[in-house]
Amino acid sequence: MALTTRINLDLTATLTSVLDLVTASAPLVQTHQIDLATGTGADQADLIFSDTRTLTASATEDLDLAGVLTSAFGATLTFARIKLLRVRAAAANTNNVVVSRAAANGVPIFSAANDAIPVLPGGELWWVAPNAAAIAVTAGTGDLITVTNSAGSTSVTYDVVIIGASA
Repeated sequence: MALTTRINLDLTATLTSVLDLVTASAPLVQTHQIDLATGTGADQADLIFSDTRTLTASATEDLDLAGVLTSAFGATLTFARIKLLRVRAAAANTNNVVVSRAAANGVPIFSAANDAIPVLPGGELWWVAPNAAAIAVTAGTGDLITVTNSAGSTSVTYDVVIIGASA
């Protein structure tokens, strides 16, 4: 199977200030496109996992990137490298979705074990590294990404996309 990926990141913002005779404007436009061809080297990927998941109140789950997750076609995925991680928290969530490096056997996407980023309701976390090294996944010692519901009041729903390479 072949995997081709195009990531478009567009940011457009305009700061304005009404003055006496004119309105001053400071526009900011940044566009970045990353293309990943099929393969395992720089600017390449050959594995993708995507899912909508729900965590009950105060629940935690580990996404095991070495031989546990499955593709859309039911094939078992064993990531050797991560090129993209995207987590989007549902806008209807009451609690945050917390993405962290597992205390034991965590993928070193964060600097240290238990380092985390809260994804607030309606928010998104994007992390991309298209180079050949990306972030290494090591089966049994560095293959888990932990996702936690930040509170005990309600469940949370989130979308996750992980793109990477098998070697």
